[in-house]
Amino acid sequence: MSSNPNRERPRSSKKRRAVQRGGIGGSGTGGQPTTQRVPPARTRARSGSGGSGGIPTAWLAGIAIAVVVVGVGFASGAIRLGGGAGSSTGPGASSASSPASAGGIAGCPTAPPPAAAAGSTSVVTIQTTKGAIELTLKADLSPLAVGNFLALSKCGFYDHVVFHRVVPNFVIQGGDGEFGRTSAYDAARVGRGGPGYDITDEPVTTAYGRGTLAMARGRGPNSAGSQFFIVLSDDAQASLADANTYQILGSVTKGMEVADAIAAAADAENPSQPVEMTKLTVVP
Repeated sequence: MSSNPNRERPRSSKKRRAVQRGGIGGSGTGGQPTTQRVPPARTRARSGSGGSGGIPTAWLAGIAIAVVVVGVGFASGAIRLGGGAGSSTGPGASSASSPASAGGIAGCPTAPPPAAAAGSTSVVTIQTTKGAIELTLKADLSPLAVGNFLALSKCGFYDHVVFHRVVPNFVIQGGDGEFGRTSAYDAARVGRGGPGYDITDEPVTTAYGRGTLAMARGRGPNSAGSQFFIVLSDDAQASLADANTYQILGSVTKGMEVADAIAAAADAENPSQPVEMTKLTVVP
């Protein structure tokens, strides 16, 4: 399933997870896609007028209102945790004085890259600790998303980033280069990160199925960033098509058994020992 606490998770037909949410969120997520909503905080003010050593009741009431407003902001996605456009939180985040992306990789995009050339096809190979997965990307499916994925793959953004979310018989999701990099892995925040920008939505013109490669995204429009997912089963088609907003990039052409092995190795939806993408290569 861009840095977004509401990164949408692709929803399985069984559990209807709303990928990382994006993802699928999540930033999507893309994903998401992974959805990690922060519930509104609750504060109870003490009664009384605020005597010696206490806090005046009016102050407490003001603090309570502020906390609830912030909590609602997190829950709605209006306030984001790390890695979104303009964000400077998280390890290696970009700043005004640094050319690095949110993932801390110099030379990676800090704004949406150009669309892939019309009619072009590229092959991306993901080397993992379980083996290699070959992906064929077709620009005409989603020119902006394909151009973005290729740019991030070429600059090394995805190298040493894990598949942080696994739903057997549904999807494996990775690409959070902000919180999902093995050198600075943050189990509490992985799935919320991205490249420091979001890309524009594009129509989905083909069906999801086993081997489909798609972007994770958040619940709001134009919220995909770097997170992506690979569909494990044709049974996922109906659930993904319910939203039909996860931009399709292409499909797995070799190594689908490796994707299955990544799913089989997971001990939870967010694995305690997630599988790493050691290197991505692009041809041409």
